[in-house]
Amino acid sequence: MNSAPGFREGIYRSALVRRLARVLDANPHPLVACEIAPNHVAAARWRRGTFSLDDYAVAPFPPDALHPSAVESNLIDSAAIATAMESVLSKVGARGQTIALMVPDAVIRVFVLHFDVFPRSNSEAIPMLRWRLKKSVPFEAEETLISYMRQSPREEGVDVVTALARLRIIREYEGLAESMGLQAGVLMSSTLATLPLLNDTGPAMLARISGKMLTTAIVREGILCGYRYTELPAELVILQPRALLDEIFPVAAYYQDAWSEGLQTVQLSGFGTRMREFQEAVESELPGCRVAGLIPTAEQEGRISGDMRGLAEDELDTLLGWSMNRGA
Repeated sequence: MNSAPGFREGIYRSALVRRLARVLDANPHPLVACEIAPNHVAAARWRRGTFSLDDYAVAPFPPDALHPSAVESNLIDSAAIATAMESVLSKVGARGQTIALMVPDAVIRVFVLHFDVFPRSNSEAIPMLRWRLKKSVPFEAEETLISYMRQSPREEGVDVVTALARLRIIREYEGLAESMGLQAGVLMSSTLATLPLLNDTGPAMLARISGKMLTTAIVREGILCGYRYTELPAELVILQPRALLDEIFPVAAYYQDAWSEGLQTVQLSGFGTRMREFQEAVESELPGCRVAGLIPTAEQEGRISGDMRGLAEDELDTLLGWSMNRGA
């Protein structure tokens, strides 16, 4: 566990318990954040003190260079990814910095677990989580990094948001940063970093596409109620709306059964020019539920400041979410 402290910090810093808006510890956040997505690298740098955006950059890499996976090697063409990463980090002036590194959702498995009783000490909690999840992840317990956070339960007992990853996969991404003289002080999945963009004053679902990955998350007043990652049968350009509906409807039905209420909103991210088509499909499947784009909704609600407009225009939801996660 000590070999990758950045991963452990990742989920704690997502701060779901405070509606994903503030940090849970007193340590300073990195001023530079970098997302490695399935087909590009994006990075941003904020000014110390004011935390206004200083600069950001995006660089693509070949579509087959990265294969997001919780089990197998991710960096198929590490040189191409490193070149893109070096380009954006040099542009934003990140040399010698500690950075926040966001990785594809496939790398980090996230679970919301319920316990009647849950230990306070890490020495007791980690073995309990390993035992509970040993059949839920495709790698051995001794290879697993675990991060967890308590949150308010829907019933008596304790709910624990738990993230797991395979050590050697995490080391691939940390190694990229280290090869450039950087340290990944925070490491977390892209969708967890994105969640602060979601207005969760009522039960809200985020459906986020990145490459062929679909992640659905339900948040209600700062509580992560459900989280699911799946691989879609096709890229967005040829994806049929029915394939999306088949994935998100079971999550919505689970929430309704577990919490005895329906969703109020569904917000979509990563759908590009097909946003309206998929929005209409979801509206037809979940009547009475408001369906809209994640970034446009945050803009309409005045939650994206003027200096962040470039990130919004380029649909860099992870970097936008991270900026809100840091808080003022």
